[in-house]
Amino acid sequence: MSSSALPRLTSSQVKQVDALCEERFGIGTDWLMEAAGWQVARFCGQRAAVVCGVGNNAGDGLAAARHLHRWGRLGSVSCVDPSRLRGAAARELEALRKLGVDVSGELVLGEAKVVVDAIFGTGLSRAPEGKFAEWIESINASGKRVIAVDVPSGLDADSGVAYSPTVRADVTITLGLPKAGLSKVAGRVLVADIGVPDEAYAALGIRVPPGLFARGELIEL
Repeated sequence: MSSSALPRLTSSQVKQVDALCEERFGIGTDWLMEAAGWQVARFCGQRAAVVCGVGNNAGDGLAAARHLHRWGRLGSVSCVDPSRLRGAAARELEALRKLGVDVSGELVLGEAKVVVDAIFGTGLSRAPEGKFAEWIESINASGKRVIAVDVPSGLDADSGVAYSPTVRADVTITLGLPKAGLSKVAGRVLVADIGVPDEAYAALGIRVPPGLFARGELIEL
């Protein structure tokens, strides 16, 4: 199976896979988030500004920020509303703060060469509003290279509709398997292994090619 023919997940299937990982296979959201963050961070070869929303996609971004901090490549971390983070994402925030990393409630891009977009994930089904929309517009106007986590913020992961506004990504690192609605606005799309077992996909009738990530590399669509 070629990379372009990989099965694609709907937002509902993403939720089901996450639940199966935890409930049937003992692989918690924290573990998946940690793997996602590491995959995103290792792709950022330049100083990065990480921009987060308030859900699990934000947690992926915060995990990436922690790795970037370790490697000396973290410029800044911004979160739309840190007080709204829950569960694994809140624990990622706590870990960053214990390292002395400031997480700003205002958008800070600074001198970073790259912006990591972790504002919205696969759950978005309407146009971004308020502060979320303002931040997306600012990212698009920044002229910086943008790496989106899973899907560009503002893109409907099922239909492929790019709401107004949607982040214009140079690269999208999509997690586990590609999403149904990924389109041109996603830029270059790379598929990253985050440790989801093939058995979790199989439980939903999704066939993954054996050894898909055996080489440990990101797979380009």
